[in-house]
Amino acid sequence: MSAATVFGLCAAMLAGIGFYGLIAQPDPLRKILAFNLLGGGVFLFFGVVARRGAAAGFGGDPIPQALVITGMVVAFAATAVAVALLLRLFQAAGSASLSAPVNESPPPGLRSDAGEV
Repeated sequence: MSAATVFGLCAAMLAGIGFYGLIAQPDPLRKILAFNLLGGGVFLFFGVVARRGAAAGFGGDPIPQALVITGMVVAFAATAVAVALLLRLFQAAGSASLSAPVNESPPPGLRSDAGEV
């Protein structure tokens, strides 16, 4: 088994765990972390694709490498924004959950009659 095959299997496993976490986890912070795992699997897969092209006798393809580097920067920025929004949700609602409790009224700024005088 070659190194590219092992890395390809690891990429598939990372993407699968991330996808499962997106579906199964109700907590928003865990969903953010699962999305990062999914992205890591995709970035690793792109790296494997670039490496397999270089191992076949061709020169290393710089396009997948550039996509991975750009994707990592964008993923870091998106994660930072998502965590900042989650912290703001926690400050505003007192909970980091996306579902509202059944017997509790919404926060003062989110009431349906806020615009009426």
